[in-house]
Amino acid sequence: MDVVSHTIINLIIFVLAIYVGYHVVWTVTPALHTPLMAVTNAVSAIVIVGAMLAAALTETTLGKSMGVLAVALAAVNVFGGFLVTRRMLEMFKKKDRKPAAAKGESA
Repeated sequence: MDVVSHTIINLIIFVLAIYVGYHVVWTVTPALHTPLMAVTNAVSAIVIVGAMLAAALTETTLGKSMGVLAVALAAVNVFGGFLVTRRMLEMFKKKDRKPAAAKGESA
């Protein structure tokens, strides 16, 4: 009996993660999108820490450059996610209405 390679197992896990992630995201109600964004920003912050550790432990130049690229992309994801979350939260704030100017007044 042949042993299944680790690459095939990792590929199967990756495809299943995509499938589950797709169904989880599309079944979220609109009221929960903002909290979900905040949680994914926290997960991306953990990815930054993991990318830093992986980059520090590699010995090759390619490994270190890929680690730096992973840190940079995860940082863009975190900061962009927080900006989007802030803009989404601002949509729920009540806006102050300006008092209507009286007729006949000149500016």
